[in-house]
Amino acid sequence: MNNIVIQTNGLTKKFGDFTAVNEITFDVQAGEIFGFLGANGAGKTTAMRMLCGLSQPTSGKATIAGCDIYTQTEKIKKNIGYMSQKFSLYEDLTVIENIRFFAGIYGLSDIEIKEKSNILLHKLGLETSKKKLVGSLPLGWKQKLAFSVAVIHEPSIVFLDEPTGGVDPITRRQFWDLIYEASDNGITVFVTTHYMDEAEYCSRLSMMVDGEIKALNSPTNLKDQFHADSMDEVFYELARGAKRKAD
Repeated sequence: MNNIVIQTNGLTKKFGDFTAVNEITFDVQAGEIFGFLGANGAGKTTAMRMLCGLSQPTSGKATIAGCDIYTQTEKIKKNIGYMSQKFSLYEDLTVIENIRFFAGIYGLSDIEIKEKSNILLHKLGLETSKKKLVGSLPLGWKQKLAFSVAVIHEPSIVFLDEPTGGVDPITRRQFWDLIYEASDNGITVFVTTHYMDEAEYCSRLSMMVDGEIKALNSPTNLKDQFHADSMDEVFYELARGAKRKAD
């Protein structure tokens, strides 16, 4: 049985003469928490946009949840969840309106939406806050709600683009409890982060520099490989030679 849910081979994206992502090759297993790390300008966001079916590669191959990245982008979108730090929820809608809206976008039936909305509100302890505007919630609660909405349709993969930016350490740890739970339920988690302590929570890590994957292994093996005591040290060792400064 093939448990690979993300498979790339030589995936490349060029903008004119500029190569944003240069022939990256890696696989991700079902249920894995896969960290996608790199400094600003490394090409992480461009790579993630290709994997989500939002940007067509210049060359190379990839399948996402068994779907071809060139010809089955709409099918990919139905099999994944996505959460961004910059935009995930509508702040001028209530908690329950956001849940129902995104559940509908993901194709759930009215019965499923009602059932899953109640489960989600109870799980997050938001029953008494369901009619509050999302904009009035603390950032940490917004992020936890946004993640829960992103997996409400039980996708094969959820893509998280720096999901914990700006939240306090305790809330970040609570957010990672949700990630572990999703992974235990068989959802593959593909996450970018700037926090090196969070890198330690991942099953495996890919480290990008100037559009290329320079290292790929478990946190423990990467620290051994670079004779480092922390992922911070590994990151700085790899990023030291980076030439790009902005994504």
